[in-house]
Amino acid sequence: MRVARLESEDDFEGWRLAARAFASEGVAPSDIVWQVGDGAVDLFAGEAAGVAGGHARIAPLRVTREFLDLARDAVLHSEPERFSLLYTLLLRLLAQPQALQDRADALVRRIEGLARNVRRDSHKMHAFVRFRELADQDGPRFIAWFEPEHHILRANAGFFVDRFTNMRWSILTPRGSLHWDGMALAEGPPATRADAPGDDPVESVWKAYYSAIFNPARVMPQAMLKEMPRKYWKNMPETALVPQLIAGARKRELEMIEQARSAPERGKGSGRGQIRGQVGGPEALVLLAGEAEGCQRCPLWKPATQTVFGEGPHDAEIMIVGEQPGDQEDLAGRPFVGPAGAVFDRAMAQVGIDRTRAYITNAVKHFKFEPRGKRRIHARPNTGEIEACRWWIDQERAIVRPRLVIAMGATAARSLTGRPVTVGQERGRPVALPDGTPCWITIHPSYLLRLPPDADAEAEFARYVADIRSAVESLAEAA
Repeated sequence: MRVARLESEDDFEGWRLAARAFASEGVAPSDIVWQVGDGAVDLFAGEAAGVAGGHARIAPLRVTREFLDLARDAVLHSEPERFSLLYTLLLRLLAQPQALQDRADALVRRIEGLARNVRRDSHKMHAFVRFRELADQDGPRFIAWFEPEHHILRANAGFFVDRFTNMRWSILTPRGSLHWDGMALAEGPPATRADAPGDDPVESVWKAYYSAIFNPARVMPQAMLKEMPRKYWKNMPETALVPQLIAGARKRELEMIEQARSAPERGKGSGRGQIRGQVGGPEALVLLAGEAEGCQRCPLWKPATQTVFGEGPHDAEIMIVGEQPGDQEDLAGRPFVGPAGAVFDRAMAQVGIDRTRAYITNAVKHFKFEPRGKRRIHARPNTGEIEACRWWIDQERAIVRPRLVIAMGATAARSLTGRPVTVGQERGRPVALPDGTPCWITIHPSYLLRLPPDADAEAEFARYVADIRSAVESLAEAA
């Protein structure tokens, strides 16, 4: 039995040197005991123990940078078996250098999971540490309490030194503490929550600011809890406000929409586009588009280039809703400027409608795609993504207040009606939306681009034009 004594729970260099020595000798993973500190080791029935030493004289082993980065993160995990698991994977890589690329391998998946959890824990430390001010004889000092799940404290010291170089601060955790005096970093023993101060005068200002910037359009309680578990809330002053802000968010949304619906009907001198209690006219759309730029109600914002909001007059009589931006729309920041947009423009021209007179938007404001090499292939939004974006559609309709809505495709129809829609069954006739606005459903122009070679493309296009013409003519009849 061999023993590897490491100086600390996060001693990556110690593990690396010991693993290199054992691998050079061909020691099996089952013959090694990995020990942190100088505590006694049970060697089972008194088997002789050899202490790994003299590592500097061992010839280096060739492994990839990817493995070293993976190991450096995984070593910080609180899993007791991490050192043995990493050594087992090291031996496998020495025999099979490409083994790390096999993501179906149980050992590779397990170690990648350890590293991923460590990186997530570090991210939460960066995001959720909150300093509270304490006055002492040398001036203000800032103290923070944090409860990491893994051994990440020292690995993240550089982040806080770089970010708060001019502050004197301490970070206290159950696993150890860090102290920065403006010049040098020192380590300290573990602490308890009682060692950290309570609130300070700055927190009331911060809470007021947080309440002011809180946006109900961005409220996603499940995602919030996933990214910011409740265990961190007690250390963050603004989270005391979260329950009441979440409780009021949906109420605020419904009130805004109801105010718009109950406003006087538009007509001459009626203040077309005004929303009771809000800025009306084109300014309202500009403000709404600005809010949408920061929308994170669903994960689609992460890979997308930008939010693609609607465009057109604030008092347009016709609103046309598509599915989502495509590749070119995502890059340009405008709806319907790609291949499907060209088909749409041709149809509008045949009906005799100036595109600039209609308000044109999409049910989903970010481009959902699957990468295929350098190409980005369209992927249909799911129900959750459609529902997450319905708030924006409701607000666009509340501001524009169109007399007619045209839904192009099943996604747009679902967003507007709140239910699954089969385009083939519903197209060519009006469907009343909850507020009574007539909605005509037709195909999305991208459907015409995907027709099989044996399809009658001209006939399908003519039918698409006929759908739009019928919708527009119904508007004239209603007038």
